[in-house]
Amino acid sequence: MVAKIKKTQASGEERRVRRSLRGKKKKSFPAEKSDADRISMVNVAHKGETLRVAEARGKITMALETLDLVLQDKLPKGNVLVTAKLAGIQAAKKTAEIVPLCHPLRITAVEIDIVPDKNQAALLITAKVSARDRTGVEMEALTAVAVACLTIYDMAKAFDQRMVIGPIHLLSKTGGKSGPFRW
Repeated sequence: MVAKIKKTQASGEERRVRRSLRGKKKKSFPAEKSDADRISMVNVAHKGETLRVAEARGKITMALETLDLVLQDKLPKGNVLVTAKLAGIQAAKKTAEIVPLCHPLRITAVEIDIVPDKNQAALLITAKVSARDRTGVEMEALTAVAVACLTIYDMAKAFDQRMVIGPIHLLSKTGGKSGPFRW
């Protein structure tokens, strides 16, 4: 008896689902296509090379005591600010290896600025990336900021596990068909 009730409830559920799907077009994909086959890197061969510049910003908030240790260069792993800048530069150069569908670019410059904000007990990280290429450098700037923040977290985590990374966002970009953008 119990099995019949469950079957009836399942059938009722199936009927409700079928009714909700009536009249909706079904997506059909060839049977031989897998999800991986539908992913592709955008072809940029037809685009002209132009100067591309993008700037991104992020923030890592921490205890004021931790911020003081970072600014006084008193953490055992070494100089946090210099290491974070270096990590951000390296990350910008390696973005195509980290983000699957990013094109490898010929980056011409990466600038990382880290500014303390004692009122927010935070470090504000800005990355500016330039390239003369066929596609933009937004992902490189965002990756640089993210990795700089992660590096700061890694170097200070023994003193503060409550650090918060974010928000991270694009500030501006120039070059390319879509034109300039400013936050």
